[in-house]
Amino acid sequence: MASSDVNRLIDMLYERIEEAKAPALKPGMSIVDRDEMLDLLDELRAQLPVEVKRAQELLSAREKFVEEAKRDVDRMMRQAELEARTKVSDSEVLYAAKEKARQIIAHAEERSRLLYQVANEYAEDALARTEEAVQAALDEVKQQRVRFRTASAEQMQEQRAKLEQKAIQSDDDV
Repeated sequence: MASSDVNRLIDMLYERIEEAKAPALKPGMSIVDRDEMLDLLDELRAQLPVEVKRAQELLSAREKFVEEAKRDVDRMMRQAELEARTKVSDSEVLYAAKEKARQIIAHAEERSRLLYQVANEYAEDALARTEEAVQAALDEVKQQRVRFRTASAEQMQEQRAKLEQKAIQSDDDV
């Protein structure tokens, strides 16, 4: 599953709320299919751990790669040392072997650092997208609550005004 699935679910929730019909005499309110909304929210809840799990898997793969790179460096060091020992008789050959080993180690360490950085950036990006999707869903829910409260307050105000008008008419009739 991708973060696009999370965004798709959020879009579906938004569309269902936007397309919801208003009951008679309550234009500021909407009626939505509760089961459908709960199903979409359950599906969204199920998708979010998948995104987090993917980020954790990436971090785990990065750690495994770093460990493999360290083993490669150790193996290369042993190999370089073995090659150097076989050529001990000549100091220039020994120097060249040590230099080659140093270069191999430096190259492996640089490669390890670069891959570590790339893996971190990807994991950070995946977590940021997940956070944004969750925040967008939360913001939408907050907006809908505000709209609901506003519509409810307006309905209450209209109802009071009607009752006051009827009370005034009743007093005038008496």
